[in-house]
Amino acid sequence: MSVMASMASAEFVNCEGLPPGSYLDVETRNRHYRIDCLEGNAISVSGHPDYCPTPVPCRVLESGLIERGAHLHLLLEGRRPVTTSRVVKVRVHQPKTPSSIQ
Repeated sequence: MSVMASMASAEFVNCEGLPPGSYLDVETRNRHYRIDCLEGNAISVSGHPDYCPTPVPCRVLESGLIERGAHLHLLLEGRRPVTTSRVVKVRVHQPKTPSSIQ
């Protein structure tokens, strides 16, 4: 049985507060990123052909918020700072809990 995720658009998101299995679909002016919420405040990002073509561990800098209209500031693998173009859209995908599946 597959578990479908619920999805919602947001003006801003603190991805570190989402449950494990959630992910963000972040569209910037130049790229499309996927941020996976792992466990606790552990996240990974993919979507840049040079810096993160496959998921790499990262941290969102400057308050941990991803906000539409703002630049996304990431620290990849604990050592490489990356600033994206402005965020155009943020979509939140959260796994459904087993009790909500009929």
